[in-house]
Amino acid sequence: MSDVYAPRGWGKVAETAGAWLLALVWIAPLAYAVWTAFHPSEFSTRFELFAPLTLDNFKRAWEAAPFARYFLNTFLLVTGVLACQLVLCTLAAFAFARYEFPGATVVFALVLAQLMIMPDVLIVENYKTMNRLGVLDSIPAIGLPYVASAFGIFLLRQTFKMVPKELDDAARVEGASPMQVLWRVYVPLGRPVYIAYGLVSVSYHWNNFLWPLIVTNSVESRPLTVGLQVFSSTDQGIDWAIICAATLMTSAPLLLGFLLFQRQFVQSFMRAGIK
Repeated sequence: MSDVYAPRGWGKVAETAGAWLLALVWIAPLAYAVWTAFHPSEFSTRFELFAPLTLDNFKRAWEAAPFARYFLNTFLLVTGVLACQLVLCTLAAFAFARYEFPGATVVFALVLAQLMIMPDVLIVENYKTMNRLGVLDSIPAIGLPYVASAFGIFLLRQTFKMVPKELDDAARVEGASPMQVLWRVYVPLGRPVYIAYGLVSVSYHWNNFLWPLIVTNSVESRPLTVGLQVFSSTDQGIDWAIICAATLMTSAPLLLGFLLFQRQFVQSFMRAGIK
């Protein structure tokens, strides 16, 4: 940020205080979950500095539901959806960025229009489509409506348009086919964007709840988010210690992934012109 627009005096103090306040609001639920998960249930509503630590909540949570199956289902779901999205978005973005064809602007506008449509609006139609395909209560039923992503196409298109045209021409002079140009020139240069988009896609489908809840009925196809609802059953009483332990187990892979690729995540959006 330029020094001309940088806050000064009380403005800087207010900005710093606001940032700290937002940080505290964001971290408070996570801090409570960590505290409750590592302490006995009686300490879930009160804070004592020397309260005993325990891992029993994680053990009880793992035994209360088939978490191994839920993790496997979720892993298959997010990797399958991401693989399809990367292939389709890469091909579509390359076509929009480097080829001129009749109606390209209109088609791209229609693709972007998908960003303005909430997924919840399409639940009924998507359910009817999955029913006609005969794939209800399965992992493909959860992932099929999301294999094409307007956001991914837009992000990769912006990235490919920034690749110097000279690199494209040089590769073609060497005899490279369009697919070879895409694979050897564009894809390597867009690696940070692919990593960032992968984090966005995985985190969204890892946390998606409503659509998987509607189209799945059995343990064999339920992801983690749907499996977690077993702990909120009021018939057996709600144990916040077990709920927090289960929540930490399911969110830990996402937190770890974001911490490992945080720099690439931020840089990719800066390069794509999104701020």
